[in-house]
Amino acid sequence: MPISPKLEQFLRQHGVKYAVQRHPLAYTAQEIAASQHVSGKQLAKCVLIKTDLGLHLAVLPAASRIDFKRLQAALRATRASLAKETDVERTFPDVEAGAMSVFGNLYGIPVIVEQSLSTGGQIVCNAGSHTETINLRYADFAALAAPKVAAFAQIVVVKKMSKQARRAAKKAAKAKKGAAQKPGAAKAKQGAAKARRPTAKTSARPKATANAHASGSAKNAGPKKVATVKSSRKSPAARRR
Repeated sequence: MPISPKLEQFLRQHGVKYAVQRHPLAYTAQEIAASQHVSGKQLAKCVLIKTDLGLHLAVLPAASRIDFKRLQAALRATRASLAKETDVERTFPDVEAGAMSVFGNLYGIPVIVEQSLSTGGQIVCNAGSHTETINLRYADFAALAAPKVAAFAQIVVVKKMSKQARRAAKKAAKAKKGAAQKPGAAKAKQGAAKARRPTAKTSARPKATANAHASGSAKNAGPKKVATVKSSRKSPAARRR
């Protein structure tokens, strides 16, 4: 889906200069920033917020998340939360879900923008689809959307995995997958484990042999020789003789 016709007409009507940038299909702001080599602090993401005062469109850097307590205070609302997906679809019917632009005023939705975005000269945002963005001056956005400016975002720190760690993880996953696909791999593994496990009969032999050499009481020591002892006492009949 190309840039939203409603947005395109709005920008042309006000003589705003902008550039359309295409990118591979992406659903998160961080993915878009990476594919277009744009800083997560420059790319703006839009989040529809539901408050007791109505709906608001929060615009903040892709590398940030909303601090709802601060947002609530900035809007002077008693409660604030993420709007449901059905609310998003109903409010922005002509754009792909989650790909709305920063111009919430086009749909009668007041806009609040994170203060850190106002310090940059340019702003990049979605334009109605998950494959295109627009790049325009922040001053033009501010003039047309008339947003409320406030500090309500927290920077998200993302720990990147090193190249060496990524290669090792990829190699381990590939080896694991290959082993699982080999026919009879599981049976061979079980057989090897069984062969290494000593049976009761095998383990008992050396022990019995050792005991036999030590005390001579084991069965493996051979049959006992029972000595015959002749008694020196004579029977009464023999004595009478």
